[in-house]
Amino acid sequence: MANERGGTGDPARTLALLWRDPSVVPKRGPRQGLTVDAVVETATRVADAEGFDAVTMRRLAQDLGVAPMTLYTYVPGKAELLDLMVDAAYLAMPRTDTAGRPWRERVTAVAEENRALAERHPWVVAASTSRPPLGPGLMAKYEHELSALDGLGLEDAQMDAALSYVLTFVQANARHAVDARAARGESAMDDEEWWRRTGPLLARVIDEETYPLAVRVGAAAGAAQSSAHDPGYAYTFGLERVLDGLAALIESTHGG
Repeated sequence: MANERGGTGDPARTLALLWRDPSVVPKRGPRQGLTVDAVVETATRVADAEGFDAVTMRRLAQDLGVAPMTLYTYVPGKAELLDLMVDAAYLAMPRTDTAGRPWRERVTAVAEENRALAERHPWVVAASTSRPPLGPGLMAKYEHELSALDGLGLEDAQMDAALSYVLTFVQANARHAVDARAARGESAMDDEEWWRRTGPLLARVIDEETYPLAVRVGAAAGAAQSSAHDPGYAYTFGLERVLDGLAALIESTHGG
């Protein structure tokens, strides 16, 4: 679903649907008992099991037991549906109460919550949200996550940028994790077996004198991670560096 983007539907209609404006959201159907929430829940189940590409109006209509054209009464199209699905996933996210805890623990909790979201709903990671769904789920998520950075002496714009810094790292790592799971499924072998098979073949064609650093460091990394790339290892290592970067910013702010 690399080409699927949020925020591409009609803005007014999408916002009305996200906030369940009664003037736009139709009432429960007289016979089928259909609602916008039911459409979103069904689409989410399909996306979780089969990926977002499997979410089509025809498929949803079949699962819901209605005619395909009936769905358009509730959701105008797939672009608006994606926004509704993402916002619903945000709204349902468990939120850790970190009040009173050190800021590094608070930010770590935010990172862990978003990593868990990616594991539950891999399609959320693949969806482009450069124009995020401005619904109740996003606003609740944003409010909660900003609280991890509140009271540290950062300006408001810095708080927003710092949060984006953390979430961009988590999302990039989550994409690697999703790709790694897909590769394991498609190749019918885990990363350790892949490395065990590939390593000896690579040793035959790579000249250590031409690529001394690549051979030495690559071998050490492969042995440490049992893979060419371990998203879990990269996440643990990278998050500490992200927190160190924020620590430098916070210290410089207090110093100023």
